[in-house]
Amino acid sequence: MSNHNHIQKAYSRIAPYIHQTPILTSSILNQKIGHKISFKWEGHQKTGSFKVRGALNTLLSLKEAGQLPQEVIAFSSGNHSQAVAYGSALLGIKSTIFIPTNVSPIKIQATKGYGATVVLTQTRQESEDLCYQKQQQGAYMIPPFDHDNVIQGQGTACYEAIAIQKLSPTAIFAPCGGGGLLSGTFLAAKETLPSAKIIGVEPLNGNDAATSLKTGEIFRLAHSPDTLADGVRTLGISPRTFHYLKQLDGFIEVAEQDIIYWTQWLTHLLKVTVEPTSAMSMAAVVQWLKSATTPQHILVILSGGNLDPSTVTKIWSENHLTTT
Repeated sequence: MSNHNHIQKAYSRIAPYIHQTPILTSSILNQKIGHKISFKWEGHQKTGSFKVRGALNTLLSLKEAGQLPQEVIAFSSGNHSQAVAYGSALLGIKSTIFIPTNVSPIKIQATKGYGATVVLTQTRQESEDLCYQKQQQGAYMIPPFDHDNVIQGQGTACYEAIAIQKLSPTAIFAPCGGGGLLSGTFLAAKETLPSAKIIGVEPLNGNDAATSLKTGEIFRLAHSPDTLADGVRTLGISPRTFHYLKQLDGFIEVAEQDIIYWTQWLTHLLKVTVEPTSAMSMAAVVQWLKSATTPQHILVILSGGNLDPSTVTKIWSENHLTTT
């Protein structure tokens, strides 16, 4: 495990190939909350999420070292699959992605659209097992989070907000699936703004990371959790990401109703597509701010904006816009 922070180098490496994503704010929300909230909207990123940052950093690092393979493999719940497929096509290599069938159909079709060979599996665990089997046969695997180059690439979203877009938040919130984005965010903040507190967020229905932090040992779920936040339906974190998560300033679990509530409200207030995984962080912000005694500037990493029709139906089957 690398103890060195290479976030700035990762950003220089991938910057020519990605979008500098916008910072969004809502004056209505700021007035209601009584604090300043800035949103780093990764839904505007290539492939619609932050995941392309880690995939490209890994692939471009391999190319720099003269070690770019002919084919890469990955397992994913959707956004990582698109990122690996996109990056592979960009560099002219093949990709094979293992995806469980409970993933958004649009994310599966998008992965195929970027040129990947998609292997559908019944469960998340089966996707992981088949991918590891193919790795043992010599294929190069790009994990969704358990890789230093992936983590450093994911951290460039936070780095970009602070170093390039000149934000100085007092706290930074990011969702946690396997912990790659959160680990990278932690590293980026320590490099660029050490005073900022880093808070992780997870669905109560899929709280493997929170359980791991409470017990001091990595806890894995037996099945993909039943949560609307499909971007964090991981089974468990890794020793690599656990190392960083243990250094966070806080970790908050969020109920499904609150995920729905803030998905609706952020979509309405920011006028952009917001994945439930992203909106989940805002529910945690509200919880965290209850104990704040001074004005805060919060940076929320809105991790993606890829939604399929069935998720949209679930989000808008209840109307929370009249209750705030």
